[in-house]
Parts: sequence; C-alpha cells; structure tokens
Amino acid sequence: MITFTRAAYDEIVYQGYDGGDEEICGVLAGEYDETESHVADVYPVENAAETPQIRYAMDPEEQLAVIEELEAAGHEVVGFYHSHPSGPTHPSETDADRATWPGYSYAICAFDGYPFLGSWRWTGDEFEGERVVVEE
Repeated sequence: MITFTRAAYDEIVYQGYDGGDEEICGVLAGEYDETESHVADVYPVENAAETPQIRYAMDPEEQLAVIEELEAAGHEVVGFYHSHPSGPTHPSETDADRATWPGYSYAICAFDGYPFLGSWRWTGDEFEGERVVVEE
C-alpha cells in the first residue's frame, strides 16, 4: 500500500495537466517501507527524454541533486512518478525495461478523460500493483 497526502497527489495531477502532451516525471518523497510507504511531497525532475511525448528520462545529475535535497528535508525516497498523457493506466514495457530500484514504488498518472493515479512496486523482475490511498 502507498498513501499520499492530498497535496502530493494533487501536485502530480496538476503537473501532468501542465505537461500537456509530454510526460512529466519526478521523485516521491516521504517515509519508505518495503510493504507500506507514505508520500508527503513530490519533487519534479525535468523530462530529458528525446521523445517526451512517449518516454520519460531523468537526468542523473538532476535526479541525484533532488534526492540530496529531499533527504536534507528529512524525507526518504519512496519511489518515482511520471505521466502517461495518452498512454495506458499501467506501466508500459518501456517502464519495466527502465525500472532500476527494486522494492520502490513507481506511480503513473494517466489521462483518459480524467486523471488516474496508480502505483506499482518494482520487484526487480516485474511490477506488482499496490493500493493507493489519499489522506484527506
């Protein structure tokens, strides 16, 4: 299970809308646990992919700087997020090919008439769905 503060959840959705037809991406910050994590904040990272309409890629230096910033703020890395402006509501094959943090959450905000935010844990071999809870 993964819980989001209302503010963190809404921020991902707003970033997704602002990204238009390009995927947005960033780091989930809060309290990490192997079975249940809590997202208190999100840290956007610029999408450096050559084709941001269908892929996302975080610049490694910017990603490291963001991780250092969130740790300095007292948070842990919970996982990562990105959007699928016109893609599926679940991880794509490309998402699985590029996943590198076993045990961490990968949240996807998909837009198909309305926003849907789902989350999956990467096992090292595949994604396993996890329940998303939003704190009011």
